[in-house]
Order: sequence, then C-alpha cells, then structure tokens
Amino acid sequence: MRLFTKLALSLLVILGTSCSELPKGGDPGNLLVIELKDGPVIVRLRPDLAPKHVERVKQLAKEGFYDGIKFHRVIDGFMAQTGDPTGTGTGGSNYADLPAEFSQEPFKRGTLGAARTADPDSANSQFFICFNDTGCSGLTGQYTVWGQVNDGMEHVDSIAKGEPPPIPDVMQKVYVKADAN
Repeated sequence: MRLFTKLALSLLVILGTSCSELPKGGDPGNLLVIELKDGPVIVRLRPDLAPKHVERVKQLAKEGFYDGIKFHRVIDGFMAQTGDPTGTGTGGSNYADLPAEFSQEPFKRGTLGAARTADPDSANSQFFICFNDTGCSGLTGQYTVWGQVNDGMEHVDSIAKGEPPPIPDVMQKVYVKADAN
C-alpha cells in the first residue's frame, strides 16, 4: 500500500509539473506563438470553429511564412492586420484561397479572424487581431474566427497604428508551440 501511495504521489507531481508549464489553453499543438518587439503573444487556435483555417495557419507558421511580415493596417480601437508578404494588403501565400468557415463565435478583444476580400471564400494568409469588443462586434458571422489571444494582448496593443503605419511593426517569428520543443 505504501508503494502504491508513493507511486500515486509521484505521478501527481509529474502531471502537475508538466501541466503547469503549459499556458492556459492547454494543447501545445493548438497554441500559436507570435513574437513581437515587446514580447510574445500566445494564441489558442480554434480548430473546433475553423479547421481549414487553423490547418493553413499552422502550415504557414511551420514554413516560416509569417516571420518578418509587417502589420500593414492597424486601426486604433478596431484591429491590427497582417499576413501579407508584400506588406500592401493585396498579397497572400501561394496556396489556394480557403472557403469561409463562419460561426456565431463573437469577435471580441483578442479574437483572430481571417481577412478576406468581398468574396467570402477569399481568405488566404492574412489575418487580423481585434483590439476590443466594440470595434469588432459587427464582424461576427461574416468573417472566420480561428483563434483567441490567451496571453500577451498588451503587446498587440502597442503595435504601431496607421494604414499603413509610418514604421510598421513586424511579426518577428511565428510558430506552433509544440514545434518549439
């Protein structure tokens, strides 16, 4: 019985240690890290809402596509947009556009959504991060939600504003947490 108790306690210590090292949101395979000048932003990916968009973001992150890309459109009180390798708002990846995966998940502070043209099925690599609940609430059901900032929103708040910003901030490095180990 003593041996069983010691094993059970040891297991709890091991599990407690490994779980406490994960940011809230859990699965490192569904945590995206966006390194900005002021610090990291941890995003909980939402494959339950937008599996195709999450798969694309992970693919592009693993390829290093997002590393060094500018925030080309940053509207105070609304959102910060990035993901265009040309930095103009007109570019994307070499992959085909994605079909819309709209949901009724509300756009709020820290929500990441897929940027698109007037065509609902035109999302590719560009995305935006909402600054607040009020500014983005009208986007619900019209744009694809694929993530939510879990930690580091203060770093998003400090991104240079403008359309485009005079000196744009960049995503220094973007990766899936599970791939960092």
